[in-house]
Amino acid sequence: MDIPQVQNKLEELFRQYRIVFWDDADGEFQDCLAEMTIDGVKVIRPDQIGQLKTKVMLEIDEPRQKFLVYSGNPVPQAEDDWLLDIRLYSYQFSADRATILLDELGLMNHHLRDYLNSRKKFFASKSRIEGLMKMIDANDSAVELDRKMLAVVTKAEYDELFEILRCVYKGLADCDGGLDAEFDIWQQVQKLELEEAFWGFVKTAFGYAEEKPSLKNLLIRLMVSDMAFAMGVALPGCFNHFVLSRQSNAAVCLGQWRDNNSKSESYDKLSRTVAGLLKIEEFLADARLEDLCGVVTFLDGEKIIARTLRDRVIQTADTINAEEIKQIAQRRQDMHWANNMLGSKIGVPRKALHAVYEAIITAADFFDLKNSKVDGFDFENAQQMYKAYTGELYKFDKLYRLFCEYADVAEAEGWGLLKDLQEKIEAVYRNWYLDDLAMQWGKLIEPETWGIDGVVNQYDFYKHFIEPIAGKTVSRGKVTGFVIISDAFRYEAAEELTAELNGKYRFVAELKSMLGVLPSYTSLGMASLLPHEKLQYGEKGEFLVNGKPSGSFQQRAGILEQYGGIAVKADDLLAMKKEDGRTFVRGKDIVYIYHNTVDAIGDSLATEEKAFGAVRNAISELGDLVRYIVNNLNGSQIFVTADHGFLYTKTKPNETDKNNSSNKPENAVKVKKRFIIGNDLQEVNDSYLGKFSITAGVDVDSDMGFVLPIGLSLFNFVGGSRFFHGGMSLQETVIPVILAGRVKGKKAELTRERKVLVQVLGTSHKITTSSHRFELLQTEAVSERVKPITLKVAVFDEDNEITNIESISFDSSSDNMAERTRWATLTLKNSQYDKNKVYYLVLRDSEDNTEKQRVEVKVDRAFINDF
Repeated sequence: MDIPQVQNKLEELFRQYRIVFWDDADGEFQDCLAEMTIDGVKVIRPDQIGQLKTKVMLEIDEPRQKFLVYSGNPVPQAEDDWLLDIRLYSYQFSADRATILLDELGLMNHHLRDYLNSRKKFFASKSRIEGLMKMIDANDSAVELDRKMLAVVTKAEYDELFEILRCVYKGLADCDGGLDAEFDIWQQVQKLELEEAFWGFVKTAFGYAEEKPSLKNLLIRLMVSDMAFAMGVALPGCFNHFVLSRQSNAAVCLGQWRDNNSKSESYDKLSRTVAGLLKIEEFLADARLEDLCGVVTFLDGEKIIARTLRDRVIQTADTINAEEIKQIAQRRQDMHWANNMLGSKIGVPRKALHAVYEAIITAADFFDLKNSKVDGFDFENAQQMYKAYTGELYKFDKLYRLFCEYADVAEAEGWGLLKDLQEKIEAVYRNWYLDDLAMQWGKLIEPETWGIDGVVNQYDFYKHFIEPIAGKTVSRGKVTGFVIISDAFRYEAAEELTAELNGKYRFVAELKSMLGVLPSYTSLGMASLLPHEKLQYGEKGEFLVNGKPSGSFQQRAGILEQYGGIAVKADDLLAMKKEDGRTFVRGKDIVYIYHNTVDAIGDSLATEEKAFGAVRNAISELGDLVRYIVNNLNGSQIFVTADHGFLYTKTKPNETDKNNSSNKPENAVKVKKRFIIGNDLQEVNDSYLGKFSITAGVDVDSDMGFVLPIGLSLFNFVGGSRFFHGGMSLQETVIPVILAGRVKGKKAELTRERKVLVQVLGTSHKITTSSHRFELLQTEAVSERVKPITLKVAVFDEDNEITNIESISFDSSSDNMAERTRWATLTLKNSQYDKNKVYYLVLRDSEDNTEKQRVEVKVDRAFINDF
């Protein structure tokens, strides 16, 4: 800065200030002082006349006079500065680069000149200065400025060490050069001589002090410390030397890193590398499940937890504690490696892991249900057994299907660790449940006595459900009812669909059932659901409805026309625009909609293994279809039913499952896997004889007989052998009828779905140790319209987390309040806290990050130590 620049700056300052101090430490401008004259300003030199005399002149002798207080010495220390009080309300001028920076940055502490001079390399960049100015505070110290400079260089979002570390390690991960690699961010830190400051901050935060510190060594020690803190047990000597003295800070730091949306992928990558170096999978292989439940550090640890939990289910199947298994599995699903909300990445199969835990939970529920049936399926009559199936026993079929779905997802991702558990489930489902249930059902009811008091027969569907309402609204141009018939859509799947519909706004659904016709196959089931006065068995082996064939879609459509109805395929209806759909159904009394997903996939050798995937698709498609009818066609009375159910197992039957009767009927007209149809059939071994007139309401004059194999056996394996129907098992013949509709008026508000409410228990919360448990209560049970919620829980100091962030799911459907209680164990960042300050426990919805609750918390730690 030259003399004219100095004079111009001083003139500008004196327009605002009466007194300006200029401590020219090197005496650089002493000789030029006389050349600088400013109107109305006197120059006074405390280095020549003394501080006391200067003070008197400034405040007593000439209190209105403007003064330039010049000294050829540095600014004296505060305790030696008699003019300090005057300095505080005056301006401190300097003509050197450091002082100009002080002024530009708005810093109040003028003792920072030497420090700023030592950071000349950082200030050589205008963009770095601009970045620093966004973070700076007027009272910042040198230490605080170093931290903020590191934040600028590492491109951190804010000046906090854990965020700086995340940015540094993201740079390391992105360079793909290994843990010893050189990369741009760290080279910048070294080039700008901020490395020493960085390691100083690390030492303070974690107790990390190495003669030759490195990012690789620090990362290893951070991860081992995080693991050790979560396990809560002493690590063996080969790992113990890695544990940092401030484990809690390591746990908080890595917890926040894993939770960071933009940087968690770098954590995944680096933790995988560290796990390989340390052979973590070998180390944790023999650890107790209870010690591992809170460990999130390494993906290898997640694999071991999943395997161990799977083994516990297998080993304790006969005495299983399903709730305990569920709590552990769901806790893992909320954590980093199995959390579906985070999505799968390369090398991190979250979708598969989440599915593994779902399968484990489902298996535990399956065995728990089995253990509740110690007496097997001992019922007095068919009515009682039918009621038991529609009330509870169907859950075996549903749990088996869901387990297979989850296992398929895991296997598709390359995770075959459920194989042993799947074999256990398969054995129980096939050899105990299906076999025993079918045999007991066969003892209570046979085709010759087919029918149950109080249960609607499938062939009475139209008369019972549709006829009472038919024609009541068609005169107003409105359709009376919509009937959706989904081929092979069985009862347990309909129960899931009913629950889904009841969870939608303005929808209501109720599940009922009918006793299906025998044999339970498509042609007969479809015919029985049509409006009719007479059912007959035709000479060509087809079923006649009022004397007309009904085997094809077009033939069924023609029959419906006689009753003021119309038929349409589900895909064709969904493809119609709103007005086209309304025009199509206008003036019709009844609309039959035919849907075929399950049977189309399952009843084929090439695709039968995808049967359960087809059920999942059918549930979704039928839900869409009901919503289309309500929203686009103003449908208010919708019936979802099926022609028959089905049986399916993952394992193929063997020859012992084949009915090998040598006495095959000579006059059979149709031979299928589960039935034989013919005239004047004679009884064969291990089979039932039946008549259509008894089991399907067919006219006696055209009656035809049939044979069904006992239990689950098949007459042949043609066209696939794992998916089958046609017999008389409960799975094949309990026909669902969902009554769905729209809720109007004030009652519609009651159907709005919302997330379950959660409350922090307790009125006074004080943290006195490094870890603290908060008790959280799910205030109501999850139901069809009250949905689960996953919350992110942490303690905050203003906008900054001072603990790890824990994800907790609240999805209990229990009426027991104790079973709806969850605990959030939070680890406090090791730092100094003001015991009089208010901090906040904050609960946020992990889906949209909206705040659900904020509770005051005090932090009063007498000793800041992890041990």
